[in-house]
Amino acid sequence: MSKLQLATMLTNLIEIPSISCTNPKLDQSNRPVIDLLANWLSELGFSIEIIPLPDQPQKANLIATLGSGPGGLVLAGHTDTVPYDQQRWQYDPFKLTEAGNKWYGLGVCDMKGFFALAIEAIKSFLDKPLKQPLIILATADEESSMDGARALAKAGKPKARYAVIGEPTGLKPIYMHKGIMMERVHIKGQAGHSSNPALGINAIEVMHQVIDTILSFRTELATRYNNPLFEVPAPTLNLGCIHGGDNPNRICGECSLEYDLRPLPGLYCDELREMLQARISPISHDYQVPISVEAIFPGVEAFATDKNSTLIKTVETLTGHHAESVAFATEAPFLQELGMETVVLGPGNIDQAHQPDEYLSMDTVKPTVSLLQQLISEFCC
Repeated sequence: MSKLQLATMLTNLIEIPSISCTNPKLDQSNRPVIDLLANWLSELGFSIEIIPLPDQPQKANLIATLGSGPGGLVLAGHTDTVPYDQQRWQYDPFKLTEAGNKWYGLGVCDMKGFFALAIEAIKSFLDKPLKQPLIILATADEESSMDGARALAKAGKPKARYAVIGEPTGLKPIYMHKGIMMERVHIKGQAGHSSNPALGINAIEVMHQVIDTILSFRTELATRYNNPLFEVPAPTLNLGCIHGGDNPNRICGECSLEYDLRPLPGLYCDELREMLQARISPISHDYQVPISVEAIFPGVEAFATDKNSTLIKTVETLTGHHAESVAFATEAPFLQELGMETVVLGPGNIDQAHQPDEYLSMDTVKPTVSLLQQLISEFCC
């Protein structure tokens, strides 16, 4: 393994900004990263398919395939990063910096680094015929909308038997995670002069009733649903931000609340929306005001793979770790929807993700490459 070649790949990946964000002012294209990976993999003999996202030509997914057959292995990752705060970084986010046996840079852990390690692992198989295909999947917008993975699931590709998503898990296999919903409640009341409450309908007061209802719903979920395999065993619901009114002497005409809900496996986003809508609708009737509940983004379902599946048993044996659960969401449900046994397993730690001075420990390089080579040998050779 050439440390210089690996560092060069990481340098080239890190120096290309590919931030995805719900704020259009911060959102960027991932096409330069996709094109770079496509060029590298094409030179290694992979067939290349670049798929622009619907209505977003500046964003694309990449499916690179080596070999053919009905089964095979997908090594998957996302090409985008979160935004960053330059003032809080000790190092240049877009320059790979080596210090203290660590590589620093935006996305080096979450998760551009995985592509470089996967390519390093692939090199030892280029002169060997594969019995089943090896697919490198690179997606767009995982950090914001997961539109890349959604588009793939809708298109029904790629097809394989097994999938490894290289999110940072400390090389511990993850077979289950919670889902995520981000929702907005908006109340349109009636503004008026505060000296006479009868002149209006105060949206903040109505929101007070809505918040009581949501918190009661949270308690209901925690009472009815529990999975002790998670560190936080109940679904969580967080009231994230609230906006309403413009002056103390005006009856508040409009108020909005945004919240985050993380369901357990077996609870589905649409089902939860319907449950909460049924509890909020009577408030709208009682106050005679419109109350809308809308998804800020479509949501990601919870994920669970059979712990006795071939893939999970294999990665447990190879890593020496029992498969675990996590609270954060990934693209795993979308790959599972495509019919693949799926595991989340990659180098680095989630504690370094989304943080200033994000890093990947160099100690994890050889174990990751070795693990990927063993997986390729097991499922493709």
